Amino acid sequence: MEQNKEEFGEKKWFFRQQIFPMILMFVGISLVIFGAFLIISSMSSGVAKNSKISEIVTDQPVHIIHEMEPFDPNSIPYLPQGGPQPHIYASESFYNFGKVNASEIVQHEFVIYNDGEAPLTISRAYTTCGCTTADLSATIIPPGKAARLTLVFDAGFHKEAAGTTVRRGVVIENNDPNNSQFEIWTQASVRAEN
Repeated sequence: MEQNKEEFGEKKWFFRQQIFPMILMFVGISLVIFGAFLIISSMSSGVAKNSKISEIVTDQPVHIIHEMEPFDPNSIPYLPQGGPQPHIYASESFYNFGKVNASEIVQHEFVIYNDGEAPLTISRAYTTCGCTTADLSATIIPPGKAARLTLVFDAGFHKEAAGTTVRRGVVIENNDPNNSQFEIWTQASVRAEN
């Protein structure tokens, strides 16, 4: 009987000291691998977020500059209420360029999605300042499609911007009845020139 207790104690010690740590290590490594897989798969999806989105549209591209015209809601081709509607959203609505040199030109790419049930029509788009321009790959985005927006910020456009943080954006007037003036913003901390 004493020998059985001793054997059982040795087996228990062996399990605690040898097997249990190996199991924990295996579980930990598995979790790390699974987490890495999730991160990589979310980063590698070219047209992110929505599985209904299948491709980037490149018909009727437009170059976007600064305009001073006021918003005219009558210029937007809204669809009849109660019927299928477009829905606009972006890969991100804000991007921080961080610190940039006073004469640097930087750019960032956004993706504009339509996950609604009707075509998204861009009737007008403009930037909030002359230092910012953008290119949109399409002005009509069918349901389940997306357009690429490349925003360019010229830190040297305003000499007085050196040593300050500036915020610039793009306003996209469109026929989404819930978001007809869709905005995307960027920010940059412009270094003072030496």
